[in-house]
Amino acid sequence: MELPLVVGVDGSDSSLAAVDWAVDEAARHGLPLRLLYGSLWERYEGSRPSLSADRPAEEVMVQHIIASCTERAGVRNPEVKASGEILPDDAVSVLLGAGHEAFALITGSRGRGEIAGRLLGSVSLAVAARAVCPVIVVRGSEQNVRGSFGRVVVGVGDSTDGEGAVRFAAREARVRGSALTAVRAWRAPTHEPGDHLLIADDASGAHEEQASNRLTDALRETEREHPEVEVLRRLVEGPTHRVLLEASADADLIVVGALRRHGHFGLQLGRAAHSLLHHSECPVAIVPQRV
Repeated sequence: MELPLVVGVDGSDSSLAAVDWAVDEAARHGLPLRLLYGSLWERYEGSRPSLSADRPAEEVMVQHIIASCTERAGVRNPEVKASGEILPDDAVSVLLGAGHEAFALITGSRGRGEIAGRLLGSVSLAVAARAVCPVIVVRGSEQNVRGSFGRVVVGVGDSTDGEGAVRFAAREARVRGSALTAVRAWRAPTHEPGDHLLIADDASGAHEEQASNRLTDALRETEREHPEVEVLRRLVEGPTHRVLLEASADADLIVVGALRRHGHFGLQLGRAAHSLLHHSECPVAIVPQRV
């Protein structure tokens, strides 16, 4: 059974952009598309016949939005099997529940009624931090969202949180026919006044070599499984969140991992993941890794 791509919709411009992006993503992977709207109008209005002339305004609006989004998906690519559904719960709960049987969850960066700006909306942030499957937040400039650069970027960290992210990013690069750029940030040690310059240089070189080895280890299995994907390595000195934000400027998608520890609710989203979700210039994929 093929797991669908699940998209959260609410009628906002951001969610419409997510629908368009998701249709293209479903076509690339040959997956069905499931459009979901979480609505609580039934709980407040009570049960009324759906064909009643005095249907609640919220019910009419929600049904119009889900029908319009489903039609939009069909117009964009008739070969993608798209279905729309309204579920009686809040948006976060609806998407988190659907994530148990989804290839990935896709959201826009802002919800309906939220103040416009670059920061991520509350629903998208909550879903990205708690889902059991990959979450892709569609954000960034039109050029990046359109996939104009032919480049998927994956951030490689210190621990196993990046292994699932690397595999996910490699699959994305393969179906897009894009290059995969693996980025590893590293930091030179802080030197006290009077430190011998040669010793400092040796320490810095050791840190860079350690980062290079980590990058090689993280990519070894992926390069074996996907020999057709061009893999580029980038070692960059600097804070991870800044390095990845800079890398997002000319990427079609940036992928990072997040740990989900047994017995803990939600993911461990580090500073880099938070920075990307709020400020990335391209769509962001958060890939959970169980440890």
